[in-house]
Amino acid sequence: MNRNIIVTGAAGNLGKSVVEKFKREGFRVIATVHPGKLEEMEEADDVYELDVTDEQAVAEFAKEYAVQYGGELDAMVLLVGGFAMGDIENTSKEDIEKMFQLNFFSAYNMSKAFLPVFKKAGKGSILFVGARPALQPADGKSLVAYTLSKGLVLNLAELVSEEGKDAGVKSHVFVPSIIDTPPNREAMPDQDYSKWVSPAEIAEAMHFAVSNPSLKNTTFKLYGGV
Repeated sequence: MNRNIIVTGAAGNLGKSVVEKFKREGFRVIATVHPGKLEEMEEADDVYELDVTDEQAVAEFAKEYAVQYGGELDAMVLLVGGFAMGDIENTSKEDIEKMFQLNFFSAYNMSKAFLPVFKKAGKGSILFVGARPALQPADGKSLVAYTLSKGLVLNLAELVSEEGKDAGVKSHVFVPSIIDTPPNREAMPDQDYSKWVSPAEIAEAMHFAVSNPSLKNTTFKLYGGV
């Protein structure tokens, strides 16, 4: 029997590594990509165009999932997100709302739609992506909207853990420092890339979490050498 995993944001640099890792490990990967990104995702078993910040669209996807795959779902990896600079004085309400949509509601909508599936199955893991500034305010003062939105993701992961604990549903948070991706190298050409964490390392940690049911509500700090 296939082990099913949903990966949102699968067309991104981290998403592609996560898809490849779980495919190698024998999972059936159901990937979602932002509308218009379909051609960028080839590794997954099935790919859906989905705006995960759209609550209604996610609810419809959950119905489609039930038709196509029944109640089989072992894990869900929520990778959709965004980044923005700005201290308090230079961060507008619109800036905050944008980050909340990308980072928080992208995770909240999927959790809301699929937590009942996990609870009914009596198993499964939901994997969230946090951010070091949300754990260390000194790093977040120049990234206010981003930090606030990722703080909500951390809160959501704890609430999911509480909601799912009696049904065998786990939640885990992965907190990377700088991820070694082409866009980050281009943005920071003078940095020591060897100290950054690679997408493959994050994917490895995610697989470890999913494959170890004894872990519950674990925060993985993947800071590399930074």
